[in-house]
Amino acid sequence: MITVNAMGDACPIPVIKAKKALQELEGPDVLEVLVDNEIAVQNVTKMASSSGGDVTSEKISEKEFKVIIRTDRTMPKRETQAMEEPVLCRTDKRKDTVVVISSDRMGEGNDELGAVLIKGFIFAVSQLDELPKAILFYNGGAKLTCEGSDSLEDLKSMEAQGVEIMTCGTCLDYYGLKEKLKVGTVTNMYSIVETMNQAGKIIRP
Repeated sequence: MITVNAMGDACPIPVIKAKKALQELEGPDVLEVLVDNEIAVQNVTKMASSSGGDVTSEKISEKEFKVIIRTDRTMPKRETQAMEEPVLCRTDKRKDTVVVISSDRMGEGNDELGAVLIKGFIFAVSQLDELPKAILFYNGGAKLTCEGSDSLEDLKSMEAQGVEIMTCGTCLDYYGLKEKLKVGTVTNMYSIVETMNQAGKIIRP
């Protein structure tokens, strides 16, 4: 693994450092980029995704974020040329939208299919050009932010890019999952209602 320390660097320096490190790779490798703000995570993620890398990110602390870029082969010339395009400092790409998830299944019918669908739904949200402002989890949806969830990596990546991941505390208590929460914060019904009330748009799977 190669580590690029871009802590304290203003845009476009984190992206430039990450691009340079990727261009110097001679084969499959893992690049770790350390930054101190969510906008840098968004910009590095966008650059790496457009170059063909497999990108995940994680919020380590309030001012510490990690972007992991995995390349499983030497990048073709086409992708290398694309990385040489001018670096643009994009503004926060979060949108005034709130996603509300109340079950660990999507739709009615087969539970196994429903579990596959909700995983695909969360992944699709993580790939949007404009991410939601927040994702709220309550009732059975609380299970998706806890240990064992197949969606943790996608949720952590969105959290690192500034998306608020909020899970109902009463629901966690009911399912005995309070100690197994792995992403985001515990919230209450007042905050859930307030967040939904202030949203420009609400999306429910």
